[in-house]
Amino acid sequence: MPDLKIIKDFPDDFTFGVATSSYQIEGNSFGNSGLSHWDCFSKIKGNVYNNESGKIACAHILNYKEDIKLISEAGFSAYRFSFSWPRILPDGKGRINQDGISFYDKLIDEILENNLKTFSTLYHWDLPKNFMSQGGWKNRDTTKWFADFTDVIMRNFSDRLHSIATINEPWCVSWLSHYLGEHAPGEVTIEAGVKTMHMILVAHAEALQVIRSHNYKNVGIVLNKQFVQPFDEKSETLKVTNLADEIHNLWFDEAIFKGSYPTQTIKLFSKYMPDNFEEDLKFISQPLDWVGVNYYTRSIIKVDKSETFLGYKSVKGDLIVTDMGWEVFPEGLKNLIERLHNKYSKNVPIFITENGMANRDCLKNGKINDFERIKFYSDHLKQCKNLIENDIPLKGYFAWSLLDNFEWAYGYSKRFGIVYVDFDNLERIPKLSWKEFKKNLTNKEN
Repeated sequence: MPDLKIIKDFPDDFTFGVATSSYQIEGNSFGNSGLSHWDCFSKIKGNVYNNESGKIACAHILNYKEDIKLISEAGFSAYRFSFSWPRILPDGKGRINQDGISFYDKLIDEILENNLKTFSTLYHWDLPKNFMSQGGWKNRDTTKWFADFTDVIMRNFSDRLHSIATINEPWCVSWLSHYLGEHAPGEVTIEAGVKTMHMILVAHAEALQVIRSHNYKNVGIVLNKQFVQPFDEKSETLKVTNLADEIHNLWFDEAIFKGSYPTQTIKLFSKYMPDNFEEDLKFISQPLDWVGVNYYTRSIIKVDKSETFLGYKSVKGDLIVTDMGWEVFPEGLKNLIERLHNKYSKNVPIFITENGMANRDCLKNGKINDFERIKFYSDHLKQCKNLIENDIPLKGYFAWSLLDNFEWAYGYSKRFGIVYVDFDNLERIPKLSWKEFKKNLTNKEN
């Protein structure tokens, strides 16, 4: 029987938390929120499972007190949430929606009243709809508008925020959404992919500068990492595996911590890069107070001549997979964190800001026994414990996610939560994984 007893072996000051994001749980039909590019993307047939959207989601806007109580009762010490840009600025800029300000005021107060640390994220993918016609993240002006949005956040909430992340998963915002086209806005061009890979880092830098202007001292960025391995040991395979590693991982590490871009990728990208991009790199590499890592799976890289730009494709191996079809490979987390620490972040504190799995959870007799998820968490926490024992400054771990929610292009068909959500009546039912966290974080049986 899998368990989470390993939690008790972590240092007393280690942060255990859970994570969510605004569009995935709030319900943007509530509270006079503006629309995001996900609302537009989800209306196009075939983009999202069942043409579902975040219109209702988990109706967290209406149920936030119950949700925060679930975090607190489980014994977590922190909650990672994100601000919705169009909820606060329905047009993306200009007019402030006071209902949005009021909601986050109440939410933050509720988090603090439950003795939880507020780990906030400024951008978790809900770009205001109005910016789509102006190029979205391809347009440098968007990075300035993001800076203005950041200033609104800082003026209203910064005194109650324990931590701020500028961007969640820049690779997903750029490459996955503008070259692979799997997420909003669903573009599939080299030009859009490359340009946004740079501009999302400029946006990070713009926001960071605003945050520092408010004398704020606990800011970072959240990077999604994937451990890449070659399909075979042929020299051509090793070369494209290195390219895949640079695009998914090192592009961001090199820029943020060294003020440069990795050599193989920048050579490939050079003709599509924005003018004078080199001048931005010093700006992008401003010092951080911490860095977040989201980790889910590995990727095996195989030469693919039909992919004319990159020359490779990702293939599955023979490991156990989650309901997303993602292989479970805990060792990849350890390897990626070791490299990040040794080569890039050095003494900068590291947080695992997301880690979790989609599972085919079944409600039987009012219970959800998600043993597979408990084992997933346990196996990854073992890797985290090993990192700490090897003097790597790993300071916290956030389970993804608190609630089953809108899982982007998969709609409501994939369940990542430690709390089950019945999407017909929005009832919350803690799963066995929630109870196992509670047992080991609070020393109380359920």
